[in-house]
Amino acid sequence: MSKCDLHPEYYRQKAKLEALLARRNVVDDSFYNGIYDRWQYPVLTREMIPLEWRFDLNPATNPYFMERLGVNAAFNAGAIELNGKYYLVARVEGNDRKSFFAVAESDSPVDGFRFWEKPVELPDTEPDETNVYDMRLTKHEDGWIYGVFCSESKDTKNPDLSAAVAAAGIVRTKDLKTWERLPNLVTKRSPQQRNVDLLPEFVNGKYAFYTRPMDDFIDTGSGGGIGFGLCEDITHAVIDEEIITSPRRYHTITEAKNGEGATPIKTEKGWLHIAHGVRNTAAGLRYVVYLFVTDLKEPWKVIAEPSGFLIAPRDWERVGDVSNVVFTNGAIAREDGSVYIYYAASDTRLHVATTTVDKLLDFAFNTPADPLRSRDCVAQRCELIEKNLAYLKEGK
Repeated sequence: MSKCDLHPEYYRQKAKLEALLARRNVVDDSFYNGIYDRWQYPVLTREMIPLEWRFDLNPATNPYFMERLGVNAAFNAGAIELNGKYYLVARVEGNDRKSFFAVAESDSPVDGFRFWEKPVELPDTEPDETNVYDMRLTKHEDGWIYGVFCSESKDTKNPDLSAAVAAAGIVRTKDLKTWERLPNLVTKRSPQQRNVDLLPEFVNGKYAFYTRPMDDFIDTGSGGGIGFGLCEDITHAVIDEEIITSPRRYHTITEAKNGEGATPIKTEKGWLHIAHGVRNTAAGLRYVVYLFVTDLKEPWKVIAEPSGFLIAPRDWERVGDVSNVVFTNGAIAREDGSVYIYYAASDTRLHVATTTVDKLLDFAFNTPADPLRSRDCVAQRCELIEKNLAYLKEGK
């Protein structure tokens, strides 16, 4: 066997990979709500990871063509459009549980995403950092593309091996290839941070962050919801005070916790936020995606928040490593008004839903807010029914 020979299984797996990447996505006609379309196939899965990332291709050192560095999942991707192409900076999780970032590129926003030759190699500036994940991408007016992500370290003050500390890591780039690591965000009044987004524009001449203040790695504790804060210098980002924007509320989809998702989208009516809410159930935490809008001039003020969720796990989306979860940290809003929401299902794979800015604004401003009591929810629904009955009667 010469040094250029490859194992026969390589060709079979390569053919499967190419067929998967060439598969065209289609709208899922079994689902309809008038707000967005779900697409049938995931845009990223572990099966789409290049073979070179998983296998030793040399038959002399891998005679059985075994996965040497397995991949468990590809999900939770930041998203951006650059020069007519679509890019996802995905969270890839190895079989060893460690996550890392990898760029996937396509000419289409709904299929054909191929990973670049190698994963992202972040500058190693945080020696205690164990894990990184869930990058949000912001094309800022200062000319940089920023990535804000979760930087996780062991809580050395707690002997529990699951005890961790979460911080908001910050990187910036011009091309998604060369990354400059900046110091982690410091929030003086919050011990931990996750799910932090950077607004694309300055607010009062300062960098504006949406935060999620937490007392603990899992539990929010005294954290009241999604926060908002300003900092002078992003190269040493410090937020003195956080204002709660979209608060957590009892017996709602945000009861346990909530956090920003995709980078907010600027519209003529306000900043569109595609966020996530979490509630507890007998089967564990349930994550959904929801929507709210903040004021353009005072982006800490919520001006519309429709009742209930925008996207919830459905059918086989509920199955995976962490079941009954949908989560987004990436969306692309195009100049023609179309919006692509990239959402992960059960911490395992990445899906896409498509809509428009106009539809999302209609949903946000014309869907009633949650009245917070069952009795009032019934009255709200009966009002809609009576309105419809009157309209149908007029039509006769």
